[in-house]
Amino acid sequence: MSEASVENHDVRVSTGVPGLDDILGGGLTRDRIYLVEGTPGSGKTTLALQFLLKGREVGESGLYITLSETDAELRAAAASHGWSLDGIALFELVSEEGLDPDSEQSVLHPSDVELGETTRGVMRQVEETKPMRVVFDSLSEMRLLAQNPLRHRRQILALKHFFATRKCTVLLLDDQTAEDGDLQLHSIAHGVISLQRTTQEYGAQRRRLEVIKMRGIKYRGGFHDFELDTGGIRVFERLVAANHPAHFDQQMVSTGSPGVDALMGGGLARGTNTLISGPSGVGKTTTSVRCALTALERGETVAYYLFDEGLTTLLTRSKALGMDLRPHLEAGRLLIRAIDPAELSPGEFAFHVRDAVERQGALTVVIDSLNAYLQAMPGQKFLLLQMHELLTYLNQQGVVTLLILGQHGFIGEVRSDIDLSYLSDGILLFRFFEAAGSVRTAISAVKSRTAAHEKTIREIRLTEAGIEVGEALTDFQGVMTGLPSYEGKVGMLGEGRGDRRPDG
Repeated sequence: MSEASVENHDVRVSTGVPGLDDILGGGLTRDRIYLVEGTPGSGKTTLALQFLLKGREVGESGLYITLSETDAELRAAAASHGWSLDGIALFELVSEEGLDPDSEQSVLHPSDVELGETTRGVMRQVEETKPMRVVFDSLSEMRLLAQNPLRHRRQILALKHFFATRKCTVLLLDDQTAEDGDLQLHSIAHGVISLQRTTQEYGAQRRRLEVIKMRGIKYRGGFHDFELDTGGIRVFERLVAANHPAHFDQQMVSTGSPGVDALMGGGLARGTNTLISGPSGVGKTTTSVRCALTALERGETVAYYLFDEGLTTLLTRSKALGMDLRPHLEAGRLLIRAIDPAELSPGEFAFHVRDAVERQGALTVVIDSLNAYLQAMPGQKFLLLQMHELLTYLNQQGVVTLLILGQHGFIGEVRSDIDLSYLSDGILLFRFFEAAGSVRTAISAVKSRTAAHEKTIREIRLTEAGIEVGEALTDFQGVMTGLPSYEGKVGMLGEGRGDRRPDG
């Protein structure tokens, strides 16, 4: 092979699928045969159409050879995504005679037509149209015509050798109807892309993609979530934090509350994440909103991911506490995304976070809450790995991250769905406590990797002016048992700052 030919084969061609080229390190190697496999409904046809449409966009002719769908069905599928197949050749190997119910050998061809004739028909069409991109849909029909694995493999090898001299980049689609899986196809193809579709017990079905094999290409292995919706497929590349290093100044920024700043040893450090933990209704979201609003007032962009609460409720409640977020939302500096955990995959969520940080410049990220994010996971055992990569990535970008974790119970044993304490750079712990016959709220910093935090317990109260943090309280009883009560002499908030309780 000449040096010019070698260079031509090193040229990459785009798949036309957002995100997939990044996983492949730039696209597919030109003039090779690739296998795209997946069960029915996994998105093979849509991916193939995007491949051909991208070719049309860059001036490369395309041919779609179908044994399983008609011309009308393909055009209808394309129209459902808002696409036109004008300029792409469609070659339909389904014959009306073969569809006759009296046909005994095959629903695709008359009984006197052999597999070899089908292969020759494909070759004739390629010779006539001379396409640069070809889709063959699908190998399962070829397998049925072959009737035995040896004959099937010989025909696929014949097609491979034919295309090898025609300067075509070919996608072979296979719906994996073979009983034990046809791994022989993997050895024949230059690369293999597998599409998977799984059904959850509740919520939308999930789809993921894996590049099983790709000769001569350094690709990103493992599973990558993808979305199939109107407009085609979008792949969300699995986040690997080590691939996204950045430089920043790890300075301290204020939370907007002098009391919380004092608890955390001066505020929140850039490039760190803080876990805000406590039972429902204790003030976790309000504290996070205060931190976010302070960042907005510094002129920063803030990304707020809302899993539990409605957007209108959050805006109304925050305004009633003297923290009006709407002007910043309208100005585009506050990016709030209300998320339905039943509809969002972890890969897509990581993609949105990266987009907010890298494209829109968010320096503060709030995830409210981790409980709902946990429910979005296909399996709890992978949550810690997902969160580790995401938090490491955010820390490397110099982002201040706030994670809200709701705990079960109000008094007595208070527990969490999952322990993320070791992943957190700082932890703010909220608790209800009893004092003088009323229920109040306490806040304490139990961890900070970047500053010498206070080891005291303070009272925190939600007012029309936002959050108010009192002086350090002493003489708490039962904090570690989950039944805290206060019997000290420092006055509670609302009783006058610095007031002392009478002895006795």
